Amino acid sequence: MIPLRRAVGHVVTALAATVTVAACGSDAVSPLPVQPPGPSPSTSAVASPPTPSVTPGASRSPTRPPPAVEPPVPPAPIRTRGTPPRPTPSPTTPTSSCLGAVRYDLPVADTELELLRSLCFATGAVLRIQGIGPGLVSVDRPELVSQHYEAGVVDIRFVRPGTVAVTIPKDDRAHTITVVVR
Repeated sequence: MIPLRRAVGHVVTALAATVTVAACGSDAVSPLPVQPPGPSPSTSAVASPPTPSVTPGASRSPTRPPPAVEPPVPPAPIRTRGTPPRPTPSPTTPTSSCLGAVRYDLPVADTELELLRSLCFATGAVLRIQGIGPGLVSVDRPELVSQHYEAGVVDIRFVRPGTVAVTIPKDDRAHTITVVVR
């Protein structure tokens, strides 16, 4: 009889260790009540220990792990009705108003240059001015750009970050576009 009690004690200890290890995960789980194996023909005289019962409102037993506590959620930004939330740009990603390293086609004949005051590009972008003569487009910071003319098209590649003023003549007037390069 004593060896069977030791075996039941070992099973209970192993299950308690399993429950303790399982509680280390992200979600805590309540352990199931432990019941020893049913009486076998040779051990019918051994009485099984009573099954623990939990009554509502009773305090927790010290062997059960505490419930998992979730980290607090930051409050949602307050916004007024009808306005979308404004994203906060990170310094490594281009902002929504900056176009990135693209080719921006600017046909002089079809564009109202007075309305185009500024542009924003990433390093490597190309401003392609179409329909203009040789030597008419100028930049104030030539060290930040690589400029090329061919067949009525001026390609200005922005090779370094900075601010460049691009001057384009049209209708006897010089139009300046400020280009910010990130």
